[in-house]
Amino acid sequence: MDNAALPADQASRASLGADQVRALIDHAILKPELTRADVDAQLDEAATYRVFSVCVRPSDVAHAVERLQGTGVGVGTVIGFPHGTTTTAAKVAESLQALADGAFELDMVQNVGAARSGGWERVEQDVRAVVDAAGDTVVKVILETAFLSDDEIVAASRAAQRAGAAFVKTSTGFAGGGATAEHIRLMRETVGAGTGVKASGGVRGLDTLVEMVEAGADRIGTSASARILDEVAHRARTGDASALGDDTSSY
Repeated sequence: MDNAALPADQASRASLGADQVRALIDHAILKPELTRADVDAQLDEAATYRVFSVCVRPSDVAHAVERLQGTGVGVGTVIGFPHGTTTTAAKVAESLQALADGAFELDMVQNVGAARSGGWERVEQDVRAVVDAAGDTVVKVILETAFLSDDEIVAASRAAQRAGAAFVKTSTGFAGGGATAEHIRLMRETVGAGTGVKASGGVRGLDTLVEMVEAGADRIGTSASARILDEVAHRARTGDASALGDDTSSY
């Protein structure tokens, strides 16, 4: 599955095609109240829309891998989610279990309290332990930018990059604030071209997705995949660039 960053000249509502959008999306299936039937419906939707991957709760990884076998949709999961306050040893154990269950990417939450306390060595060591446990598996570090100042976002991005993370990511979607173009731009300026930037939280429609890509995101976390891809198809079919509107039930 190739997920190369999109050229800037293609990142517009008029030219961003369905295949490009699919290649950006990690479809989020993370709400704690979801039943097995709810999860299955979302997994099937991800397969129907052929998104890059799903990001599921740790206890759903093995089931998701089995259900999505042969679809081309990858299965990722979250570590230390949603608060990031579990111990490093617990994050490592959770990571090893997720890998054993078949996860192909790990989205870990940094220790936000340590970051806000200026404990950057602790933050970096926490991330590095998960990166080391993951081996060649992609690790994304969720900063929870809604809780951080710009200076803290820069420092957290640098700590994640030093620790070997493949991506920095804005948000869990559960902290009362999500991705903003300003934060994506700041994260991209900080990490440069060699580290991915994932926008997650509040990306509920195509216009917002495009805004995030234009700001520097090369992966999108959303539970509104169907709405976004339906809008891509609508615009391609009708030539109408007006938005269908956000899926307000998504995160």
